[in-house]
Amino acid sequence: MRFADPYALLLLLLLPVWAYVHLGRKKKAPALVFASIGEMRDAPPPASVKFRHAPFVLRLCAVALLIVALARPQSGAGTQEITGKGIDIMLALDTSTSMDIMDMPPTRLEAAKNAILQFVERRKNDRIGLVVFAGASFTKCPLTLDYATLTSFIRPVTSGMVEDGTAIGMAIATSVNRLKQSDAKSRIVILLTDGMNNRGLIDPETAAGLAETEKVKIYTIGVGTRGMFYAQVDDPVWGKRTVPVQSDIDDDLLKKISGRTGGRYFAATDARELERIYEEIDRLEKSEVKSTVHFEYAERFMPFALVGLFLLCAEFVAAKKFIRSLPE
Repeated sequence: MRFADPYALLLLLLLPVWAYVHLGRKKKAPALVFASIGEMRDAPPPASVKFRHAPFVLRLCAVALLIVALARPQSGAGTQEITGKGIDIMLALDTSTSMDIMDMPPTRLEAAKNAILQFVERRKNDRIGLVVFAGASFTKCPLTLDYATLTSFIRPVTSGMVEDGTAIGMAIATSVNRLKQSDAKSRIVILLTDGMNNRGLIDPETAAGLAETEKVKIYTIGVGTRGMFYAQVDDPVWGKRTVPVQSDIDDDLLKKISGRTGGRYFAATDARELERIYEEIDRLEKSEVKSTVHFEYAERFMPFALVGLFLLCAEFVAAKKFIRSLPE
């Protein structure tokens, strides 16, 4: 519950003053004078005397309710700017077919996704986005504090979403472009890949230069190990089958990219290695980020106004029909 015009509630402070003036005022000399009232002292007072203040109490309550209605009570939602301390992170995830290699059970891609999901669960004030890439790259989710939405984008990621290949330079360029408008003090890209750059219009070193210019750190992760492994592929003729796949990771390139931008290179052969990377991120300098959350408010003044008007009518009827006062 909130009030759209809370300053109207200050009028409630006048009600105790009004009550004090009404109940404490001195009575005027009576308009009717009796010769003797001795015999009337022991007579029980009529109901009109017992409840002589009832109309005023009804009027007081009615005015209080009308003031509350004037302040426009609301419930539901609205627009609120939330400020917190965090960093802006773009996750660049390789979805090439080699990420289906099963040396990191169940597959490299699933192991990487699980580590990312655990990382997102631990975040509180960090804005995180997701870029997926293979032979090309695209933004799957822009920077956001809505981790539930981000998670819903991460879970369904599979290989084959993008034409096959490994466009590391394009992945970096797309991620840096998303961080350009960020005013966070710390802006980083976490690039997860298991291959060598072989596609894309932008080479990795040029993309790293762009990141360096924009003061964006890149943490690179080489996922898996070198060698011949087996992976499941969707064959258009034979359907899903297991085939041998050669795995080569360009460690030198990944080290050069991260070193140029002030980041670090990690060789991740299991999920624990990925977790160590995120522990390193936790130690980064925090910066202020702002996010606007939108709400929709519903007006709740009508019940207060209706009850207030009802009490005014009740006060009028009580004063005229049931509690008559002698003229002053």
